[in-house]
Amino acid sequence: MSTTTTNSAELYSQYQSSMRRIADIRYSAAVLQWDQETYLPAKGAGFRGQQLATLTEIAHQEFTSDSLGVLLQELSSRADLDAEQQRNVALTLEDYNRNKKFSSAFVRQLSEVTNRSFHSWMEARKANSFSLFAGDLAELVKLKKEEAEILGYERHCYDAMLNDHDKGASVQLLDKVFDSIRQPLQSLLEQVQSRPQVNNSFLQQHFPKDKQWDFGMQLIRDMGYDLEAGRQDLSEHPFTTNFNCRDVRVTTRIDVNDLGNMVWSCIHEAGHALYEQGLPELQYGLPLGEPASYTIHESQSRLWENHVGRSLAWCHHYLPVLQQYFPDQLQALDAGAFYKGINQVTPSLIRTEADELTYHFHVMIRYELEKALMENSITTADIPSFWNESYLRYMNVKVPDDRQGCLQDVHWSHGSFGYFPTYSLGSFYAAQLFAMAEKNIPGLEQQIQKGQMDSLLSWLRGQVHRYGRMYTSEDLCKKVTGETLNISYFLQYLQRKYGSIYA
Repeated sequence: MSTTTTNSAELYSQYQSSMRRIADIRYSAAVLQWDQETYLPAKGAGFRGQQLATLTEIAHQEFTSDSLGVLLQELSSRADLDAEQQRNVALTLEDYNRNKKFSSAFVRQLSEVTNRSFHSWMEARKANSFSLFAGDLAELVKLKKEEAEILGYERHCYDAMLNDHDKGASVQLLDKVFDSIRQPLQSLLEQVQSRPQVNNSFLQQHFPKDKQWDFGMQLIRDMGYDLEAGRQDLSEHPFTTNFNCRDVRVTTRIDVNDLGNMVWSCIHEAGHALYEQGLPELQYGLPLGEPASYTIHESQSRLWENHVGRSLAWCHHYLPVLQQYFPDQLQALDAGAFYKGINQVTPSLIRTEADELTYHFHVMIRYELEKALMENSITTADIPSFWNESYLRYMNVKVPDDRQGCLQDVHWSHGSFGYFPTYSLGSFYAAQLFAMAEKNIPGLEQQIQKGQMDSLLSWLRGQVHRYGRMYTSEDLCKKVTGETLNISYFLQYLQRKYGSIYA
């Protein structure tokens, strides 16, 4: 059937069918990746890499087929599509042209090396030795540089990686953002360090694994996470993955000697999952069924983790619940002491356990390291020394070993270069979005204090989740808050919070 004689409704239906078939393949690979990080037997790693490479290659071939290209070109010329349909087609054509630049052989090679890197990272962490990971990482970095050249860029090769996670992100933008926030954060840290330190020793006691698990499950249910459309498991590094909006899975990790490790990783990952569960079901396989960006994704997890999960209102509700689970450990605490303790500011080694203030130094270090790698200022062999020197310079923290240093994050083993800046950008958007939520939802603080999260989740579903990729990060921020990213919301939030905690 010639596309020129086919009406737009039929063409769009063909497009939907093609995209959903490709999504089926991609999400099948995602199931295997989830299994790889949770239950895969060690000896299955080799064949799993082969399986993932095959599915990735098939999905790429389907998505870059000439027939899909012709269909997209024809649909993009039709004037009778509605706004959502036009946006889906435009975004898919953009993705198509990008993916068309890669050969199937390159896609397969990248998948195989990424899979191998993940397993060598796991082994390196167990052995506490970066050298076991260095070889595979070097090969992966080489491929990511090749990817940047294939994609093309205007100013810096790292822009190609950044743009992959947030459309429009660039070295120029991030240098400006980090330069504007570095000094205020350092100044606030100095002020905090001049005051008496708050006590968080209550978090470092023995908390039985099964009771921590039970509390974590209650916590994510209370947030609105639909366990009939998801599940929680344990993994080396907490993550969220989805196969559609009705199957969104999270993981956490449990340290029996540190309650905070599990609690706030549960909240963080559930924040991601709530976003995925809120995406429009009818847009499965299409751009409007996908998140706006990784930055907006992080804004959702950071909003729940910090603005809700580290608030005094949250403490008033959940400390009594925790005291039921752990009476011997927490019975003597009151909400005020608990609130101060879980918000203690102290420079530390581990990004995922960092406080809201020093967290962004962790991100800046990774950003500067990745940028240096991509522009060949350093090699993978230089990573441990660059890392250790940066931690000493930014936070006066001495890194004792690789496991607590440059091996702590899973991202590089996934090939996710350019992802780390989304954590900071997401935090800045989260402050701006939450400020608007407080204006729009009467009595939000009182609701959180009662453990009632429905209104906030409903507001986020209506303002953020339902649009998918309809808007870029900046356009969505402006639609919700009336202005593009304004870092002053985040700085004011930190000043109020820590000004109160540290008097």
